[in-house]
Amino acid sequence: MIPTSFPPKDEIARLTARALLEIKAVHFNAETPFTLASGLPSPTYIDCRKLISYPRIRSTLMDFLAITVMREAGFEAFDNIAGGETAGIPFAALVAERLALPMTYVRKKPKGYGRNARIEGAMSEGERVLLVEDLTTDGGSKLSFVDAIRETGAVCGHTAVIFYYGIFPDTEANLGAHGVRLHSLCTWWDVLAEARASGAFDAATLSEVESFLKDPRAWQDARKPA
Repeated sequence: MIPTSFPPKDEIARLTARALLEIKAVHFNAETPFTLASGLPSPTYIDCRKLISYPRIRSTLMDFLAITVMREAGFEAFDNIAGGETAGIPFAALVAERLALPMTYVRKKPKGYGRNARIEGAMSEGERVLLVEDLTTDGGSKLSFVDAIRETGAVCGHTAVIFYYGIFPDTEANLGAHGVRLHSLCTWWDVLAEARASGAFDAATLSEVESFLKDPRAWQDARKPA
């Protein structure tokens, strides 16, 4: 069903952050930082994949994602919803259902046999495609998916995510330079505010997380392995 209720953007951000905290998708650990895919340390980690196991929260956030896209991009802006392998696939399917649109997905690389395709499903030249993912950090991984979509002759100028780090200043500029606009529900700043309001973590941990969010590169450089 196409959502028709449009809560304010700040309320969507607050409720999304609250939901992520409630299902313990948010992890803060300043004493033993997490290691990111880049090899750099971080006191924060988020697992949006957990959302698929919580039907009430999953449904609410997918409604939020659908109305965010309609409000920011347009009601008739897209012809196809594409999910990025793998985390974006279930969310793309759920958004496509809400917007009553076809769904496809994009492989990270050609599968190496058969048609050697990166796009699975039906995508046609000239179609306006929305790329859906679970989250974005600096936006880099989105560009490969966008390029694969464009290679079909389709148009991809928008990507929508549940969670956007919101701490790396060049992210939206880099996506914009590639002709892509980012839509998201909440950021680390929204999660930090809700974590403080709910008392989800102790004050010392939240203080260290805030220090990281204000200057992530400096925080990481000070803690990189020798």
